[in-house]
Amino acid sequence: MAGEPQTDEPSASPDRLTRIIGRVFGRRTKWLVLVAWIAVLAGVGPVANMIYSSTDDDALAWLPASAESTRVAAQEDRFPAAETVLAVAVYARDSGLTPADRAAVEAARTRLAPYAEGGRIGAPIPSPTGKALALMVPMPRDANGGVAADRVKELRSDVRAGLPDGLQAKTTGPASAGADIGDAFAGLDGTLLIVSVAVVAILLLITYRSPSLWLMPLLAVGVASQLASAVVYLLIAHAGLVVNSANAGILTVLVFGAGTDYALLLISRYREELHRHSDRHVAMAVALRRAGPAVVASAATVAVGLLCLLAADLNSNQGLGPVGAIGVVAALLSMMTLLPVLLLVFGRWLFWPFVPRPGTESRGGHGLWERIGTRVARHPRRVWLGTAVLLGALALGSVGMTVGLPATDMYTTRPESVTGQALLAEYFPAGSAAPAEITGSAARSAELTAAARTVPGVASVGTPLTSTDGSLVKLQAVLTDPPDSAAAERTVRLLRAAVHAVPGADAAVGGATATAYDTDVANAHDRRLVIPLVLGVVLLVLILLLRALVAPLLLIGTVVLSFGAALGVGWLLFKHVFGFAGVDQSLIILGFLFLVALGVDYNIFLISRSREEVARHGHQAGMLRGLAVTGGVITSAGIVLAATFAVLNVLPLVATAELGLLVGVGVLLDTLVVRPIVVPALALDLGRRFWWPSRLGVRPAGGEDAGDAVPDEPGPAGGAAAADGRGPADAPADGTAGQTAGDAQEAPAGR
Repeated sequence: MAGEPQTDEPSASPDRLTRIIGRVFGRRTKWLVLVAWIAVLAGVGPVANMIYSSTDDDALAWLPASAESTRVAAQEDRFPAAETVLAVAVYARDSGLTPADRAAVEAARTRLAPYAEGGRIGAPIPSPTGKALALMVPMPRDANGGVAADRVKELRSDVRAGLPDGLQAKTTGPASAGADIGDAFAGLDGTLLIVSVAVVAILLLITYRSPSLWLMPLLAVGVASQLASAVVYLLIAHAGLVVNSANAGILTVLVFGAGTDYALLLISRYREELHRHSDRHVAMAVALRRAGPAVVASAATVAVGLLCLLAADLNSNQGLGPVGAIGVVAALLSMMTLLPVLLLVFGRWLFWPFVPRPGTESRGGHGLWERIGTRVARHPRRVWLGTAVLLGALALGSVGMTVGLPATDMYTTRPESVTGQALLAEYFPAGSAAPAEITGSAARSAELTAAARTVPGVASVGTPLTSTDGSLVKLQAVLTDPPDSAAAERTVRLLRAAVHAVPGADAAVGGATATAYDTDVANAHDRRLVIPLVLGVVLLVLILLLRALVAPLLLIGTVVLSFGAALGVGWLLFKHVFGFAGVDQSLIILGFLFLVALGVDYNIFLISRSREEVARHGHQAGMLRGLAVTGGVITSAGIVLAATFAVLNVLPLVATAELGLLVGVGVLLDTLVVRPIVVPALALDLGRRFWWPSRLGVRPAGGEDAGDAVPDEPGPAGGAAAADGRGPADAPADGTAGQTAGDAQEAPAGR
């Protein structure tokens, strides 16, 4: 700006890092950063939205190669009719089928023939009671290995066409189920993005009460989302990364939630510094120097925690690790580079009508959180013990929680594949639409058939189908129970034991029920492995960050307690408010990961600032000042993150709805109870031992807090001493304590 010192070094501060930051975001160099981001956006824009066309929602693709279901699926192309997916049309009348009903089904058989591979459909299969008929329609697979949802919709329409009054008709089977899954994720990219933008925009407007400021973090987080999506797509296309649609949706939510959190923290510190510095470039350099390490540490903790999922067996869990980490890193890069540039380019007027001016008092250290901290300090042990007991009581709500979600209960709505399965189960053996598939040596075909027929829960075993090379045989075993039930999974376990016992058969059992069972087993393995790994890795990161042992152990303990309470509250809501049949197998591991990583995230914000204040003012005063200054912004960040995860409820899937609700409840508990009450109370109760064995954990010679506080000295705006980077050392380079000429010229517009 004209009249300002023409230098890209915003400060004569002896702090080398602040000077480096100032050069990067100087009056001229900030434009180079902006141009670089425009170039990045131009490069990633064309491929960012391709992520949703590259996802894989086939449950078999999620399983490890060692799973028995995967082995059976890998042998599928060795058999005739491997390129078909079965759709089942069910026709039923409670009072019994009439001649007109049977004629209508025959007509439907002719009408549906073009949908079948080879243009032929077998004769209708009657139910044991004679009240229902079923048509098996083997539909050809498309290039993606399934059947297009539009094609299934056309089939359903023809299934129902021209039926006599009172004749029920539904379509179920794997082809129908695949179409409903596709419908659940149809328009996911646009819907999630629009809802996420709307939620974040509304909350930022409420937080900042400014008609313009909210646009800057929203623009920056939108760019971060595009960057993350593009990088993930490239990994899918060129590195074999397996990503399902739910994980792609979580990526969008995570980037918007985490990115907005980082933006709130940076803008809060930047506003503080604008009250102390007349040059906004100086204010930004100091804000980045002071808030940046906490944001980087928080992002690193979340990213490293997410990468622990790489140790998982289940590919859907494994894939979420790098997907989430990429999202967090993209959010960090955008918030720490693009957002500062946007704030600097548009100047102080962005904060209108509450423009921070040098010499005026910042409201950051006053208000509700200062009063809460004072009350906690009166009886810290009583506070943390009482709150811990309350959270423990909430955790008891998860007692008796049902882990595992049948396929018929996986939707928040009732799609036709679900209602069709219910109709089929009413009149036929419930497993008719999705039989278990047994493969083994063709030389042992008779023994395999006999073994399968002896298993309780097997209704019938079909005619053996021989592979094209004559070496393998495939049998289809219809189960008496619904394919997504616990009883059917027990039958599959018994069936496997029976066929494995056939000498020389090298048999394996796959199919829909076996796939669900193997998925449950892999999820259980992942929970046992990943949860302790996440705890260990996050603990190590905290130890390195805080250079202490006591504080990291306590912080980990508080977030685990917070997770337990959230799970208890969540299960009560799932069961008694929303009527969900159970929790998805992946909920515990994903919910734990997000809540531990993000819970520690907020604690890092608090403890990093408190550590800074403790070094200057002593332990008790420093902790209370840290809480007072960060309380508002962290609470705002928590509300934004909880609301952003709640966006997952726009998907008609119970699993994503449960994850969004659980993370939302957990984040609110953490930001409203654990972080502002339990953590400060523990720190105040333990005193300086909280920081052991760092230097802050050493009792000063003069007493608990005596001798370690640095008296405040007047700075350019009555701020703290230069030791904090906020005193005379951060004044403008020309030595003036007031406005520079350039700043004075900007004043009418409101800097």
